[in-house]
Amino acid sequence: MNAEAIIAKLRLQANPKNVAGMARFGINPKNTLGVPIPVLRKTARETGKQPAFSKDTAGRHNLAQELWNSGIHEVKILASMVDDPSEVSEKQMDAWVRDFDSWDVCDQVCMNLFDKTPFAFEKAKKWTRNEEEFIRRAGFALMACLAWHDKTSPDARFLEFFPLIKKYSTDERNFVKKAVNWALRQIAKSRPKLLGKAIDLAKEIEKIDSKSAKWIAHDALRELSAYNKT
Repeated sequence: MNAEAIIAKLRLQANPKNVAGMARFGINPKNTLGVPIPVLRKTARETGKQPAFSKDTAGRHNLAQELWNSGIHEVKILASMVDDPSEVSEKQMDAWVRDFDSWDVCDQVCMNLFDKTPFAFEKAKKWTRNEEEFIRRAGFALMACLAWHDKTSPDARFLEFFPLIKKYSTDERNFVKKAVNWALRQIAKSRPKLLGKAIDLAKEIEKIDSKSAKWIAHDALRELSAYNKT
């Protein structure tokens, strides 16, 4: 199927009630169909198995770009499932991140695609310094996804994230502070040798005169202190 056919198929499964429910969880309802993630994953698998795309990374990449350009919420998430990280460029990553308008699109793209590219570590650091809410969130979401999925990079690469986690713990915006918290907790849980350092970092953040920083620290310490005893 081409992009047009895939989009037409997803439109048939649109569910306004799901859209309303998603909005209650802070998901942007604009250009949203209400198609669940499992349906998108099934569609991505079926697309990848097609003879035209099974071994054609460039073809999947071009299809992903067409899907992304639709501007439809779920179709953009599907694009991140279809694309091949070996075909993704830094230019594409910077272009897509500027289109983020909802936390779930941000997180899905980071975990499905961006964290598998060779540019992931540098983009994570770069994007956290950006003032745009969802671009900064993407930086911290990417840190969390790297900690979750990358089993080969040395701990030192994740330690480079700690100063940024501390610096931007004062960002009061909900979608940012939750991503900062996620990055801190995920690094600690995925990297056993960094657990103690992450707890120390949370204690440093706790001392900052900021509601956001204190929330991040308290939430992280509650989970990590219990995790440290297991």
